[in-house]
Amino acid sequence: MPKSASSRVAKKSAKQFPKPSAKPAKSLKTAAKTSGKAAVRKAAPVKPAAKPARKVAAPKPAKLPEWNLADLYPAIDAPEVAADLDKLDADCASFELDYKGKLAEQSAGENGGAWLAGAVKRYEAIEDLAGRLGSYAGLVHAGDSVDPVKSKFYGDISERLTAASIHLLFFTLELNRVEDAVLEQAMQTPELGHYRPWIEDLRKDKPYQLEDRVEQLFHEKSQTGYGAFNRLFDQTISALRFKIGGKELAIEPTLNMLQDRAPATRKTAADALAKTFKANERTFALITNTLAKDKEISDRWRGFEDVADSRHLNNRVEREVVDALVASVRAAYPKLSHRYYKLKAGWFGKKKLPYWDRNAPLPFATTGTIAWPEARNMVLTAYNAFSPEMARIAERFFTDRWIDAPVRPGKAPGAFSHPTTPSAHPYVLMNYQGKPRDVMTLAHELGHGVHQVLAAGNGALMAPTPLTLAETASVFGEMLTFRRLLSQTKNAKQRQALLAGKVEDMINTVVRQIAFYSFERAIHTERRSGELTAQRIGEIWLSVQGESLGPAIEIKPGYESFWMYIPHFIHSPFYVYAYAFGDCLVNSLYAVYEHAQEGFAERYLAMLSAGGTKHYSELLAPFGLDAKDPSFWDGGLSVIAGMIDELEAMG
Repeated sequence: MPKSASSRVAKKSAKQFPKPSAKPAKSLKTAAKTSGKAAVRKAAPVKPAAKPARKVAAPKPAKLPEWNLADLYPAIDAPEVAADLDKLDADCASFELDYKGKLAEQSAGENGGAWLAGAVKRYEAIEDLAGRLGSYAGLVHAGDSVDPVKSKFYGDISERLTAASIHLLFFTLELNRVEDAVLEQAMQTPELGHYRPWIEDLRKDKPYQLEDRVEQLFHEKSQTGYGAFNRLFDQTISALRFKIGGKELAIEPTLNMLQDRAPATRKTAADALAKTFKANERTFALITNTLAKDKEISDRWRGFEDVADSRHLNNRVEREVVDALVASVRAAYPKLSHRYYKLKAGWFGKKKLPYWDRNAPLPFATTGTIAWPEARNMVLTAYNAFSPEMARIAERFFTDRWIDAPVRPGKAPGAFSHPTTPSAHPYVLMNYQGKPRDVMTLAHELGHGVHQVLAAGNGALMAPTPLTLAETASVFGEMLTFRRLLSQTKNAKQRQALLAGKVEDMINTVVRQIAFYSFERAIHTERRSGELTAQRIGEIWLSVQGESLGPAIEIKPGYESFWMYIPHFIHSPFYVYAYAFGDCLVNSLYAVYEHAQEGFAERYLAMLSAGGTKHYSELLAPFGLDAKDPSFWDGGLSVIAGMIDELEAMG
């Protein structure tokens, strides 16, 4: 949905998880806005070993930090919540009364620039307040999505925000109808000129706007349309239980067992996942079909040609750039994932690995868990070596309780960093279980968090970063942590395990996410001709996975249902390519850093601080990088291939 009608749809992560990851809560301008793109983590907890772990006591969930949401509101029944909802209603109604039908005439007047600047400032203030309310509801829901009281609170807040925002729909629509010459003259006023990046960005949506009443209908129906099916997915996936032995586990600990050292445990977990997914396939097929059709209707009315064009517009990236990325990654499958998994199968003494062993711990990797204080120290030390300012910001997430780390029943799986709103601060959610991959996840999400803190100064309208760069800070944070750990590792086998772990991570970030994107394209394209059965969706899934994983991974019965739990497909269609974009970009960015470190940190933090005020091409220019260059993606992929070369040389 273009921003002109409903603001920027929250994306986050692809690594997309239930609501707060993708659409934490409904705010104004869209039924699912997060006042900035919430950064999210890849759906499958597939992080490989990142560092040979020491044998230490497993972290106790009770001692892991839980976030303090009181920075937003004291409690769901706090009077401040009710007061802000009433204020929002009043502000939205008065805004419509003061400005609706007047933008074209007043903007062309003698003081048109100052008058319009006043309107934009009021609009931004409303967005900030809505973002606070919506973010709080979404984060509460993410903390326990099966609690009926919290679910009702989330639903009620969403409805109130959607109802209030109806009064705002006219604003961006009318603003885009102001003649170019009139608007350009008005922007000569410094107060309005400040918002030039937002206004010019908004104009890109102009060709896809609809008549006001249609926009209002789309907006109101979202609550009972895609919003309702998003919520159904969240509640269903959180309520699933997987029988293993005499226990019934939630999805997060079950997925985590796919990285257990015992082969039998990995197979048991895979079988349990497949069995429960199969039992629920009709529900997930219905959700998938409904959302794909809902998107097709919206795309058709707005005039988007390709199934992913609305995402590209939202990301402010050209279709040909994404197509070049996808083509480069798919062409590289044989020299990346196919070659690596053949190498990994050899380490296990096999020609092929069953799919449940794809992310199995390497036989020569050190066992054990990493305590939370050690994980914190690893990441902050790596950040500080790059930039003390970056480490200072990251440390606040620990000291000020901006992190929720324990695994809890009903808690959203995976991890994300949610920006909330510029007048507050981000929050990180993760499910820390002491695995080496959890350290990399922490580094990743703190990268997002630092980015969101730095960009907040641009205000609610210009803080959100396009998805083309949304994963840059997170992946760069991982790379900093990985490189520091690698430099400190002297044991040959531990070094090999660390390097292999990073390769697996990059394959999961690049190859797997592009495979996800290919899967989505196939589903949405075929859905235009009619509904897809769960069996047909599974066939498409197996075809795409077989192509990306290669002959060294044996896809056995049961895997055809593993598309069901990927929340990116539900909350933010076609988000996933942002991860591959970010990983390849960071590979190139890190190469610049290694060859010219002086002044790099300052340029890097300036890039993050820009938020959404500049196009990605402008932000990359100071580093000499151009994503439109056909060789750009091959350069990023060659970094992964080079690491595999090194692993092959190790034997």
